Amino acid sequence: MPEKPNIVAIIPARYASTRFPGKPLVKISGLTMIERVYRQSEMSSLVSRILVATDDQRIFRTVEGFGGNCVLTSKEHLSGTDRLAEVAAQNDDIDLIVNVQGDEPLIDPAAIDAAIQPFLADTDLQMSTLARKLSTPTEVERGEQVKVVTDNSGFALYFSRAAIPCYRDNREFSARNYLGHIGLYVYRRDCLLRLAALPPTVLELAESLEQLRALENGIRIKVVETLYRSLAIDVPSDIKAVEAALSANPN
Repeated sequence: MPEKPNIVAIIPARYASTRFPGKPLVKISGLTMIERVYRQSEMSSLVSRILVATDDQRIFRTVEGFGGNCVLTSKEHLSGTDRLAEVAAQNDDIDLIVNVQGDEPLIDPAAIDAAIQPFLADTDLQMSTLARKLSTPTEVERGEQVKVVTDNSGFALYFSRAAIPCYRDNREFSARNYLGHIGLYVYRRDCLLRLAALPPTVLELAESLEQLRALENGIRIKVVETLYRSLAIDVPSDIKAVEAALSANPN
């Protein structure tokens, strides 16, 4: 029987957010956002351990204070992927790395497991992510909502802020199929290190979507469909929606 892989969920967290400084430490119904993300990730049935990767002592002390595991990383990183890669480079015992976004305090543990699951059956798989069906034209038209199209095997063909695919006929919206990308990723360790070492690519810069770097360099990304609806906190006004969701589903 194959040995269980060492699967580590890493939550990149930085204090100096342009739109919302100090975001990981904001209180949401009594707990900091970083603790809520951490606690949700802990409920994954497949993850071996959780780490927060940060460049800020305030976040480090907060995570250590609630009993979590945290590592300090360089202040020079331009992205969460680079921060994860630093941790991965220092831990050669890790098999799979789950990139859990630090601004999704309601992340569903089942969604994390769903993104990991394909790796358990396919030893050649290098990278996976999540997507859900978009149900309204407003969602499709929002540039902030990234869309993805896949091949017949469920691998990403392209990600875009535009509405893809572009339907040239007059079919009703209900007959169209749009997938909205959810920014949770799972990588094999070697894949993450390779990706972080590659320079930005033409399409990545055009769309401002880092995952296109993988596609442009021949790294296939498995897209796992989920019913999970991401509810991220980008600006302070988003907190009310998350607290309302917590009140509606306290468990």
